[in-house]
Amino acid sequence: MSLRLDVTREQALERAAEIVAEGWASFDHARANEPPIDDRLKVLLEAALPEAPTSALEVLEDARRVLDESLAQTRPRYFAFVGSSGLEIGVLGDLLASCFDVNLAVWAAAATEVEDQAIRWVSEFVGFPAQGGAFTSGGTVSNMTALAAARERAIPGSRHHGLGSAKATLYCSSEAHYSIERAAELLGIGSANVRSLPIDGDRRLPPEAVRDAIRSDRADGRVPVAVVATAGTTLTGAVDPIGALADVCAEAGVWLHVDGAYGLPAATTPSAGHLFAGLDRADSVTLDAHKWLYLPKACGVLLVRNRDDLIQAFAHEEAYIPHERTGHMVDITLEYSRPFRALKLWLAFRAHGAEAFRAAVEENLRQARLLYELVLEHELLEPLCGPPPLSIVPFRHLGAETDLNAANALLVRTLQEDTRVWVAPATVDGKVGLRPCFVNFRTDDDDVRALVDIAVELGSS
Repeated sequence: MSLRLDVTREQALERAAEIVAEGWASFDHARANEPPIDDRLKVLLEAALPEAPTSALEVLEDARRVLDESLAQTRPRYFAFVGSSGLEIGVLGDLLASCFDVNLAVWAAAATEVEDQAIRWVSEFVGFPAQGGAFTSGGTVSNMTALAAARERAIPGSRHHGLGSAKATLYCSSEAHYSIERAAELLGIGSANVRSLPIDGDRRLPPEAVRDAIRSDRADGRVPVAVVATAGTTLTGAVDPIGALADVCAEAGVWLHVDGAYGLPAATTPSAGHLFAGLDRADSVTLDAHKWLYLPKACGVLLVRNRDDLIQAFAHEEAYIPHERTGHMVDITLEYSRPFRALKLWLAFRAHGAEAFRAAVEENLRQARLLYELVLEHELLEPLCGPPPLSIVPFRHLGAETDLNAANALLVRTLQEDTRVWVAPATVDGKVGLRPCFVNFRTDDDDVRALVDIAVELGSS
């Protein structure tokens, strides 16, 4: 027995390339339905651990079946959650990075330099003066990393000795991402000490409420650790007033973190850029390039104003890490073994240029406004909030004579079973509806109109 393939590497690579090419071609246009899991796969998925080898070409064919019969966020009518588009150059970047398997935990020569350059490029792209940063698995880890640095600044030594008697607190809106509470739990702050403050009429975090909460907590002997401004909430796409929150944080001497995992690329666009005024005054910023920069997962980015803040929170000395060189990523991140995530973003910016990304994001913003207008114009549809600040447009069907919430929950399930479009449910101010999100460069206006037509058709049946 050996770990060599039963065919040449060239044959295996050729078949894999064919599968990728077939996939790319199928993503160009929506397909009529989602194929069910076929009988062969059902049998295969019940099989025990294989002791004997199977032909590499047969295994690849089974992989093709699995992928074709899975939900692919790359398809142009996948509107659920905040999906990834699987940009082609990013797919190739993942292939190359996996092949060479560079470890970015410690200094890795040219790969380290590429990651540093990619961090600079992202900083320049969004307009944030980052002194350092890192690529992560996504917004949850990026947010936790930033808040660990904020905790160490607010309570020096807490990484070693714990919080002790300090009653640490975080501040965010009631519609901030759950990763903020999760970070509080894992950092010892506790989710009960996250001040999830009521939103204003535009679904944003009110700066005056943050100022009052910080003053009240300090009077009560608490230690404010950070304010989290959300740059694109997952529910509705609202962008907190970053500049006004920066004023509050500057006055109070509190860390300002901007969670832009979803929405931050819109800061580069003509129509939405104004929503992000004050971004350059934050202490840390997160962005998921596998969301609205269209790259395959996983490609999160953390940017910090002061790299030393991360060093204070994470740097350490171990006998198995060669510290004769400086700049090891294990000294500023949570992870040790780290894949070369930066390569695909580096390739994407080089292959397409920053302006192409700005234009694609602007197109998604326009599509969201188009959907909002189509919903407003239709007598059987109703938006669940005002005009979309970014690219999320929650709406519901009004055809039910009794319980609209139950009817719309059923409509979402019916749409998912129908498979012509894929949406997720959402509850906005107690109203259940559909929550489409536009973050795919393959989506066109016909796909937007199809969402409306199919929702009306199935909602009225």
